Amino acid sequence: MLRIQNLKLQNGSLFIRCDFNVPLDHFGNILDDRRIRESLPTIRYALDHHCKIILASHLGRPRGKPDPSLSLAPVARRLARLLGQPVHFSQDVVGEDTRARRAALKNGEILLLENLRFDPGESANDPEFARRLADLATFYVNDAFGVSHRAHASVEAITRYYDDAHKGAGFLLQKEVEFFHDQLQRPPHPFTLIVGGSKVSTKLEALRHLLPKIDKMLIGGGMAFTFLHAQGYEIGKSIVEADLTDAADEIIAEARARGVKLFLPVDLVIAEAMAQETKSKVVTFQDIEPEYMGLDIGPATVTLFSEAIQKAKAILWNGPMGVFEIEKFSYGSMELAHAVASLHATKIIGGGDTGEMIHKAGVTDKMTFVSTGGGASLALLEGKELPAIAALGGI
Repeated sequence: MLRIQNLKLQNGSLFIRCDFNVPLDHFGNILDDRRIRESLPTIRYALDHHCKIILASHLGRPRGKPDPSLSLAPVARRLARLLGQPVHFSQDVVGEDTRARRAALKNGEILLLENLRFDPGESANDPEFARRLADLATFYVNDAFGVSHRAHASVEAITRYYDDAHKGAGFLLQKEVEFFHDQLQRPPHPFTLIVGGSKVSTKLEALRHLLPKIDKMLIGGGMAFTFLHAQGYEIGKSIVEADLTDAADEIIAEARARGVKLFLPVDLVIAEAMAQETKSKVVTFQDIEPEYMGLDIGPATVTLFSEAIQKAKAILWNGPMGVFEIEKFSYGSMELAHAVASLHATKIIGGGDTGEMIHKAGVTDKMTFVSTGGGASLALLEGKELPAIAALGGI
């Protein structure tokens, strides 16, 4: 893979595709700036080389037209505070305002473009839109792992306008590949996989790809109910993908054949509704009543899972153990997060909800690596080639 440290950037102009897709409240305030902070090493490296820096990102899903609620203006303000210097902000993506501000940009200065997805050419991987982006700088760097599984203009088509001496991966993208690909080729053992989240379908291929590499697998979250259902247990109104029960059975059978120890919840927090004010109770996995749904793993499962990971030398975790966004159903995820954080092991956390959950638990700094990309990290775990990484020479 082509890398930023191999580019002769000194006094040049550099286009950096970042991932500033951060959560905002109704007033446009940034709720979690972790993705912005993760981009700083690459940006500071460019500043150290006295570059003219053009930053670009998407935010949300504006569907190809401007949406003031999804403007990157708040990101420009936060980035300026983090860097301790002004960040110029254009009012469009590749229009007149951008061209004027780019022409006025001096070495050591930064220009952030408006939301790339305000232009339909971004998601369409439009070559002409990509060319107009490429015209803004002599060098190109992709540091947006979170969208590298998508063939979008700012990560795939744009690379066609740069030769190998003028494009590469930023430090965050390199780190993501190191932890979600390179280290998993020969992981230290015992290697434990923790999976959760709502659906088996989103992680099925990753499970199949990882089974030959792991020693233990802990399954929680909503996807556990598909496995329990496959074994004939009553799951009430819990989320289930009934059409994947055969696939769940196959995973169980393959795990047994490979000697992989598989752990499912032994107790659960159940309720009649997914709400903070609803009444809840703890039952064994065999006692879920028809009108109830499972919304978190129970205390006995937390103890079981916490003991199961004690001897692990490497842990890969993707997916929370329950509906952690609701306080009363967050106990399982929070407790297991603290148990994982206490271990002396390589601890790799998948992106999206899992990263948010780890952040909420306050143990981000205790993990070896927390990914910024949900779908992209899953694609790597499935053994797939990511279009944006392939465009930089591949892994």
